[in-house]
Parts: sequence; structure tokens; C-alpha cells
Amino acid sequence: MALSRTRAARPAPRPTRPAADRTRTLQAAKAAQTRARLIDATVRCLVKHGYANTTTPKVAEEAGLSRGAMVHHFENGSALIKAAITELHEKRLRAFRRAAERPEHEVTDLVETYWRQLQKPAFIAFHELAVAARTDADLSSILSPLQDEFREKFNAQAEALFPEWLGSPNFALAMTLSQTILEGMAISLQTGGMDPAQVEPMLRHLEAQIRALAPAAKS
Repeated sequence: MALSRTRAARPAPRPTRPAADRTRTLQAAKAAQTRARLIDATVRCLVKHGYANTTTPKVAEEAGLSRGAMVHHFENGSALIKAAITELHEKRLRAFRRAAERPEHEVTDLVETYWRQLQKPAFIAFHELAVAARTDADLSSILSPLQDEFREKFNAQAEALFPEWLGSPNFALAMTLSQTILEGMAISLQTGGMDPAQVEPMLRHLEAQIRALAPAAKS
């Protein structure tokens, strides 16, 4: 066969490594944004519809995405719920990290920071999941280990706020007291079981109880 006289087309130059890296970075950022949209949509659906009525089609519609796009990022509803719980926990932890960056800390910082987080829709969504997990074994298996993980991180953030509590036998008691009282108040307030006028007195009383558990100042 005679050699062709036509000049062979040159192959397209491969993208340089920096260009390829930028492409991967953009793709990763876009994927992260899409995941965040789906997680936020899940939280909104939990608040609007409750856990029993939060379905993957509703989440996709709320996020403005197709079912296919959702499945690309979360293979099933369980994976999406797990990601939503993780983000709900992380929102509270981020608030504590911001509080820990302040130059001075007081018990009021702990109480008011956590209380503000419990007034947001994210806590309503979390409460929906916690109640549903009582009778849903699959949901419970997702929620329980994440709760344990959150408790450990919460205590670590509290230690960052109050290093003087390190080693105190009352530390775990103070953290449990603050979480259970504040979360109970938030639920009672949502369901009309608590007079809003009692919120401030209750917060101040809780602060006094935590201070009473604090380790004595070293001389």
C-alpha cells in the first residue's frame, strides 16, 4: 500500500498537569456543592414533612435535582440520612469551635452557644430522626454510632472552652446535664409544653448548676 501523501492530523495535546489538577479541583468542588444541596434539602424535608414522609423523590425535588443526580452522590436513602445526621452534628460543633476561638470563656458561653443551635431548624430535623429511630431499627443503627461520635467531639470542644475542667470527675456530669436540660427545654418549647417566659430563668439556673460542679480554682 502506498504511503498517503496527506499529513496525519496531530493528536490533541494532553492537558498539562496543572490544568488537569484544576479540572479535578473544579469537579470536586462541584460534587461537594451538589452533596451539600442534597443534605440541606434533606434537612428541609425533615422539618416540613417529618421523617416518615421524607422520601428520596421529595429530597431530589426540594434540591432541584434529578433522581439520577442524587443517586450519583448517594446510593440510597440511608446514605443520605447518614450524611444529613453528620452535618446536623457538625453544625453544632462548628458553633463551639467559633466560641473556643474567643479570648475569654465563661459557662454562659457554653449554655448560650448550645441553646442558640437548638433554636434552629436543624434541631427540629434531628429530633424527627431521634424519635423515629426508637421504632426503626435501620435508622437506629445509623444514628446510634453517630451520637456516640458527636458526644466525644462535643466533650472535646467543651474541654477546649474550659481546660480547667480537664481531669475533673464532674466533667461528664456537667456536659450531660447541659445537653439533656437544654435539649429538653428546646423540645418543650417547640411543643408548647414550656412557658417562653421561663427560658431565661432556666438558662441562668442551669449555669449556676454547672458552676457548682466546676473544679475548685487552684491556689
